[in-house]
Amino acid sequence: MSVPAMDNTDATEMPDWRRVVVPLGLGLLLLGGLFRQEVVAAVQTWDASTAYNHCFLIIPIALYLLWDRRFDLKGLRAEPIVRVLVLGLPLGVVWLLAERLGIMEGRQLIAISFAELLLLAILGTRLYWALSGPLLYLYFLVPFGEFLTPKLQDVTAWFIRQGVQVIGIPAYVDGYIIEIPQGTFFVAEACAGLRFLIASVAFGCLYALMMYRSPVRRGAFILVSLVIPIIANGFRALGIVWLGWILGSAEAAAADHVLYGWMFFSIVILILILLGLPFREDDLPTRRPTAPAAPVAFPYRAAIGAVLGLAIIASAGPLAASALNLSTAGNVNVPVAIDLGPGCVARIDPSFNRVRTQRVACGGVAMDVTWTAFSPRITAAPLMAERRRLVLRAETEGLQEEWFQPADGSNSAWRIMRSGDPAFAIAVAMWVDGKPARPGLGMRARMALDSVLGTAFAPMVVTITPAVDWAVLGPYERKLAEESVSSFLKTHPDIDAIVARLSAL
Repeated sequence: MSVPAMDNTDATEMPDWRRVVVPLGLGLLLLGGLFRQEVVAAVQTWDASTAYNHCFLIIPIALYLLWDRRFDLKGLRAEPIVRVLVLGLPLGVVWLLAERLGIMEGRQLIAISFAELLLLAILGTRLYWALSGPLLYLYFLVPFGEFLTPKLQDVTAWFIRQGVQVIGIPAYVDGYIIEIPQGTFFVAEACAGLRFLIASVAFGCLYALMMYRSPVRRGAFILVSLVIPIIANGFRALGIVWLGWILGSAEAAAADHVLYGWMFFSIVILILILLGLPFREDDLPTRRPTAPAAPVAFPYRAAIGAVLGLAIIASAGPLAASALNLSTAGNVNVPVAIDLGPGCVARIDPSFNRVRTQRVACGGVAMDVTWTAFSPRITAAPLMAERRRLVLRAETEGLQEEWFQPADGSNSAWRIMRSGDPAFAIAVAMWVDGKPARPGLGMRARMALDSVLGTAFAPMVVTITPAVDWAVLGPYERKLAEESVSSFLKTHPDIDAIVARLSAL
C-alpha cells in the first residue's frame, strides 16, 4: 500500500525571493530617503491619534498575508519591467500638486504609490497581481480620512435628531448641540466615529482578503464594513443621549463614552465576522497553479536600472518643491503691534519673537492677541501647522468649534474653539492675499498659486483668548470668559481690516 507524499513545495517552482531582495531593498531605501518627511509625519500621526493607532499593525498584517499566499505562487517568477516607470511621471506631478496645496495625506498616498510602482517594476505583472491583495493593503499605512470628520459629525447629529423624536425624548437640537432636560450634549469631532470607521474598513479589507476569493464577495463585505460603523456610531451617540435621559444626568452618561464606544465597536466587529462567515471561500485557492517556468537568470541589470530610474523620476517633485521653497527662506517682518483704537490699552510682550503677543484691555475681560506672519510664497502646510500649534491647548476630547457670526450676518473667518477639560476658549483666523480666509481647498489653491507667482501680502495667523487663569475660575466665571471671546469680536468688527493692512508688504 503506497503512502501519498506530503505536499512539499519544490523550491524550483517558487519565486526565488533572494533575487529580488537587493533591488527591492535598495529601492525602498531610496524612496524612504526621498519621502522622509511623509514617513515621519505618518508615524507621528499613528502615535498621536487613536484613529490611526492600528497603522502600526499594517506591515505585519501584509507580511502575514504574503506568507499565507506562498503556495499560490508556484510557477511564477520575478520578471522586472522597466517600461512601467513611465507611470511615475504623473505620480510626480500629483505629488508636487499635493505639496503646493499643503495636503500631507496626498503626498503620503503618492509615496506609497511609488513603492507599489517599485514592486510592480521588480516583480513583474504576473507575480505582482498574485500578491496584489497584501501589497495594496499597504495603502492603509496612510493616515487618511480626516476630511470626513465634519460630514460624519453631520450624520451623527442627524441620527440623534431623528432618534430622540422616535424615542420621545424632549430635546432641542441646534447643529451639533443637543439639549435635553437632563443636560447638554455636543457632537465633537471625537464623537464623529472616524476612528471606528477607519478601523472597521481596515478590518473589513483584511477579512475579505482572508475569507473570500470572489471579487464580488470581497467588494460587498468591504462595502458593508464601510456602512455599518457609520450607522452603529449613530446608535452609539443616540444611546448616550438616551442613557443621560434615563440616569437624569448628561455628565454621568458621557463620562465613559469613549469606553462605551470601543465596547460597542467590538460588538460591531463581532457582528461583521458572524455575517461574513456563511459566505466564506477560504478553502479555495486564490489562483490556479501555473506550470513551472523554465529557469532563467534573474536580470539584475534591468532590476537595478528600474530602481535607479524610479528614484530619478520620484526625486523630480521634491527637487522642484525645494527650488520653490528657496524663495521663502528670507525673513518676514512680523507686525510689532495691532492698534485696535484709542479705547484699548495695549501692552506688548517685550520678547522679540516670530510670534508676537499683545495684551489688550478694552473694558471687560482683557484679551491676549497673538499673531505671526510668513513669507508671501509660503504654502498652506506651514500656515496650518502654526494655526494648530497656536490653538493646541484647545485640542481636547470635548472640543467645541463654531464659526463666529458677525452682527451683519456675513461669513467670518474667525473660528471660536471651546473646551471643558481643560477649560479654555480661543478664536483663530488666517489672512491670505490680504483677506480673511477659511481653511479649505480654495485657500490652499490660492497659496499654491502665490508660492509660484508671488503676492504682495504676507499670510498671517491671529488668535484671541481671554487673559485669565482658567484653572482658578469657577463655572460662572468660565462661562463669562468663554462668552467674552465672541463679545470682543463683535465690539471690534474692524479687526479684519486692521490685520489685512498689516499683512501688506
